[in-house]
Amino acid sequence: MAAAATQSLMPPFPANPTQEQINEHIEQTLQYLLQECRNNLRQLNEAFIEKAFRFCVSAHSLDLRASGEPYYTHPAEVAAIVAREVRLDDVSVAAALLHDVVEDTEFTFKDIQEEFGEDVAQIVDGVTKISDVFKSHEVRQAASYRKLLLSMASDVRVILVKFADRLHNMRTLQFLAEHKQKRMAQETLDIYAPFAHRFGLGTIKWELEDLSFKYLNRDAYDQIKSALNTKRGEREDYIENFANPIKSRLLDYGLTCEISGRAKHLYSIFNKMHKRVKSLDEIYDLFAVRIILDTDNINDCFVVYGIVSDIYTPVPERFKNYISVPKKNGYQSLHTTVIGPSGRKVEVQIRTRSMHEIAERGVAAHFKYKERTNGTYSEDKELEEWAQWVRDIFENAGDDASAQVFESFKLNLFQEEIYVFTPKGDLRILPKGATTVDFAFDIHSKVGYHCIGAKVNGRIVPLNYQLQSGDQVDILTSKNQTPSKDWERYVTTHKAKAAIRKFLNEENRKKVGDGREMWERKLKKLDARVNDDDLEKLAAALKFTHKGDMFAAIGDGTLDVDVLAKLAEERYPANPAKSKAAQSSANTTNTTPEGKDASGNGANTSNGGNGMMDKFTTTARNDSSISLNGTNILYSYARCCNPVPGDDIVGIVTIGSGVKIHRRGCKNLQTMAETLAPRLVEVQWSSQNNSTNGAFLAAIRITGEDRTSMLNDITSAIAAYNNTNIRGVNIDSFDSIFEGVVTVYVKNTEHLDRLLLKLRKIKGVRSVERFQE
Repeated sequence: MAAAATQSLMPPFPANPTQEQINEHIEQTLQYLLQECRNNLRQLNEAFIEKAFRFCVSAHSLDLRASGEPYYTHPAEVAAIVAREVRLDDVSVAAALLHDVVEDTEFTFKDIQEEFGEDVAQIVDGVTKISDVFKSHEVRQAASYRKLLLSMASDVRVILVKFADRLHNMRTLQFLAEHKQKRMAQETLDIYAPFAHRFGLGTIKWELEDLSFKYLNRDAYDQIKSALNTKRGEREDYIENFANPIKSRLLDYGLTCEISGRAKHLYSIFNKMHKRVKSLDEIYDLFAVRIILDTDNINDCFVVYGIVSDIYTPVPERFKNYISVPKKNGYQSLHTTVIGPSGRKVEVQIRTRSMHEIAERGVAAHFKYKERTNGTYSEDKELEEWAQWVRDIFENAGDDASAQVFESFKLNLFQEEIYVFTPKGDLRILPKGATTVDFAFDIHSKVGYHCIGAKVNGRIVPLNYQLQSGDQVDILTSKNQTPSKDWERYVTTHKAKAAIRKFLNEENRKKVGDGREMWERKLKKLDARVNDDDLEKLAAALKFTHKGDMFAAIGDGTLDVDVLAKLAEERYPANPAKSKAAQSSANTTNTTPEGKDASGNGANTSNGGNGMMDKFTTTARNDSSISLNGTNILYSYARCCNPVPGDDIVGIVTIGSGVKIHRRGCKNLQTMAETLAPRLVEVQWSSQNNSTNGAFLAAIRITGEDRTSMLNDITSAIAAYNNTNIRGVNIDSFDSIFEGVVTVYVKNTEHLDRLLLKLRKIKGVRSVERFQE
């Protein structure tokens, strides 16, 4: 027998109807739906269902389906499938009626929440999110997409409503264009049918498979269907002749039962023909019989098996006892194959009525779904264990089960993973809590190293943004970007953490090597010697954990090698070249023409304010960019205000970094003006400074409309002007507005001003200004 689809008996919509006929159809549809609910639901609030139905009709009043029918007919059909096939609760039915409202109408999640409560709103929200993802991405990795679907659903009813939604869409697929038919059919076969199989929704699973088969391989579908229809009468006569002697013997034993030909579904027949390389006539279980006993005594099943085996010769290797040894998912039945009249093989299943109900309607029908991959079968144990939990919930929910049973029906499977897309639609699996930086490193370590920002679903997000299942992520990179220690705090994947640590450790090794080399050159120049034990003591005196950290500080310029040399000379005066070390240290002290230090208070002044100035620490330099009274000095730039050539600047004498250069209008400088006054020195950009060839950091704060391609427009505008390099991007968005800071390398204030002007001309940008911490 061909698959008999469980079609709706909902009143058909009249052709060219009057308003009176439309109103009549609405009322008929409501009554039909309520009757389905009365027949199948344990508990029912009819007023609640009617309210949801009328809200659905009103919300979709201006919408039509591709068939030309009013749109409300679709959610009504979906709700009927949920009531008839899934049989959960009235909350599920109401959610089915409203499942397209948020996606297709002006009503919001909040509206649904206020009108129908949190449960209905959450189910509708889950169905909407799944629909959005599957609309925008082609299914390429079926197993991963099945997990994606689960990860996006916080309530099992989300998936069950989605099953019903897909089933009705497949029933009306003929109204769509051919390419849409094939895409939806393939998606159904890969994603939804296997899930229905795992949930034990046998009738839904079979119909989804046959409908998919119809649109994916129409010739084979029509051929098998035609052949089965041609032989239908012959097949029904054969099964009747086969069953009559069994019925007679069972009556002698006082057993009542139902014996029927078991429908073989077209897609199942097609697969068996290909797997066994046999023709349609050679597929023996086209003749299949199911014996359903009206008894609670499972031993009666074995009595029936004995009777069948006495009447017809059994095929020993085809006997399977799923009653004494149930499948892991709880499925119970006896399976056997016997030689029937005319020497034909007949497959027989023997089970009680309760076993049949669970197998057909419920959650125990072939949960263990095996997926054929490269010639081997793979099983998902985690999904199987979860499916067993679902089955237990169903079986333990008796007739008096309260709605609370279903309210606790929450999904935990794959909630520890998220499933996100690349710009090309490839699916990536990351742990929950993963950020855009995790995603960048998952693509490639080089992408991670140079990541400066990201767009998620077309919106600008910062590097520490936590991704959600279904997000599409586009990573922005810059050759000047490198990982910082901050990144380690907000990445979660081992791959990202390991790559960042590897980079930072390698950079630290370089700094240690550079610092050690600078120190050794200094010792050689001073003709001095300091052993390793003394170096460790010097490191401790300077608050470093060990000498390696001290050398790294010298290598990156945060510790002046002359400061270390002076400290070593003071601690260990017995070392040679004492006078040379002292003289070298004295030569690096920044002095006024009168011979005092830059504060005018002598050498003791430099001993104060060490902790206060730590926030301004940056790389020390000794080139010709900055001069003090025409003399080149050891200096460093303050990161709080990032001065560039052309700015009005002032210096602060520090320990270890020479003179710290600030913009004169620096907020931090003004806040501590009185405290810093004795250490302020007048400095200027050197006339010898070739600023046009330099690279100076500058930060730009920018705000505007969070629209598609905004981040791309910003970075393109920056890069297009004088090939400006971007050091970093830290942008966040909220309420359709973005705000953030872009760090760039510029040559001077003229270069920076031109960039600000370019950025202000971008559509949607509201404000652009130079940023200061």
